[in-house]
Amino acid sequence: MSYKVKLEIFEGPLDLLLYLIKKSELDIYDIPIASITEQYLEYLELMRMLDLNIAGEFLVMAATLIHIKSKMLLPVEEKEVLPEEEEDPREELVRRLLEYKRFKEAAGVLQDLEGQRKEMFTKVGTVGPEDSGQQFFEASLFDLITALTRVLKDVPKDVFQEIVKDEFTVEQKIHDLLHMLVNTPVLYLSSLFKNCRHKTEIIATFLAVLELIRLKEIIVIQKQRFGEIEVIRNEKHRLHVE
Repeated sequence: MSYKVKLEIFEGPLDLLLYLIKKSELDIYDIPIASITEQYLEYLELMRMLDLNIAGEFLVMAATLIHIKSKMLLPVEEKEVLPEEEEDPREELVRRLLEYKRFKEAAGVLQDLEGQRKEMFTKVGTVGPEDSGQQFFEASLFDLITALTRVLKDVPKDVFQEIVKDEFTVEQKIHDLLHMLVNTPVLYLSSLFKNCRHKTEIIATFLAVLELIRLKEIIVIQKQRFGEIEVIRNEKHRLHVE
């Protein structure tokens, strides 16, 4: 009996592409399309095997990347007989990425301003990572998947077909995580995985983390981009609910 996480994808296909470009330190104006397509499809396959609700836009982007890759593999003489084709098949994709990147940066500025405004009216007793004065980044779904792939890189695909056994249920892992966060303010995702005794337990733990994020019971942060992922209780949400 498997556990299906009904998770709204926090980011879209352009976010995944920007994440892969930044993670691999690639030039957005000269994307190695074969490599980025392979990485994109790997993330998509893992999301599918984990039963995450993949929006149709992800599949459209996968088809777009494969199409661009096929056009770039065409012999030069075949390209020359297609004058209506763009000089560089990646041009439209790069334009969309740059436009979306600017939009995200503008949204980030507005979010920072909103955060500064909230600090002026902070409730007594409200605790969050921003209260430490340290800079942090909220870990994305793709950061979490990257952390999972590091642990499960040698796991055969058929392991994913039966996500949870009676011994390792997602419901129990949710309870365990919340219990641990009562006594320990910060949990490290890598340590949670390291303490698992079985590969299916790792996956159950991962799904429990996603479900708790969806329920706004926890937040996951990084002190630096692509750094260690910390899991902390979402105190603001809990205070609001209580």
